[in-house]
Amino acid sequence: MSTQNQIDYERIAKAIDYIRSNFRLQPGLEEVAEEISLSPAHFQKMFSDWAGTSPKKFLQFISLEHAKSLLKEEKASLFDTAYETGLSSTSRLHDLFVKIEGMSPAEYKNGGKSLRISYSFSGSPFGNVIAASTEKGICYLAFENDKTKALGDLQAKFPNASFFEKQDDFQKNALSIFSKDWSELKTIKLHLKGTDFQLKVWESLLTIPMGKLSTYGQLAGQIGHTKASRAVGTAIGSNPVAFLIPCHRVIQSSGKIGGYMWGTERKQLMIGWESSRVYADFKHK
Repeated sequence: MSTQNQIDYERIAKAIDYIRSNFRLQPGLEEVAEEISLSPAHFQKMFSDWAGTSPKKFLQFISLEHAKSLLKEEKASLFDTAYETGLSSTSRLHDLFVKIEGMSPAEYKNGGKSLRISYSFSGSPFGNVIAASTEKGICYLAFENDKTKALGDLQAKFPNASFFEKQDDFQKNALSIFSKDWSELKTIKLHLKGTDFQLKVWESLLTIPMGKLSTYGQLAGQIGHTKASRAVGTAIGSNPVAFLIPCHRVIQSSGKIGGYMWGTERKQLMIGWESSRVYADFKHK
């Protein structure tokens, strides 16, 4: 991510955080623009370029009331309707062709001793990211601006593996999720280290469509463990692959956004970014 793009991202992130904190006051364009030291016109253009929609529309998407409405099944939302009728050009969700393969018991127990892991650093709409892969697929993806810390966190996951700074096809394909038409993406393969329960939870996350949210309790019921919401939350919190496994789409049953390994602010940005893309695709149909 270039220096200017990083500055723009930080400004947009600050704007989203301000809107979230002052949601019930419904801050206007001028107020939010002043908060991040930009003119209303400049802010409007920057925000629209980044999110593909206006700040006013984006406010609707990220509000807690919107989050709550997505959880109600009595009346289908605009986003549900778009998916169910096949109107959205993103109906071939990336979730449907993300394939998970668990590591072998030996790989799991010995800290990846036999693994050769390639890794690279890239930019994304949500900040700098490190992506890592084995010969079978992506094993790690995380948001982190500090490259030294990013590599250290990766190595801690696989203490006995061999590491090489190289961007391979697995990584290129996975990172294209941020820039390409999702209907044109190839199958994204993941090679993950986790318990059977964790893998089951991570696979259940892939069933949450873009633009829709779920709760910890709903996921627990989906995998047949209705009383294991806390265990499900722990498994979600240990997700090693940001965004591709969409743990950011899980919120509290109260409608509150809840925590996120890579920051609540970033989680809020992702929810809004995805919702704006669904809405934009729906509007163009």
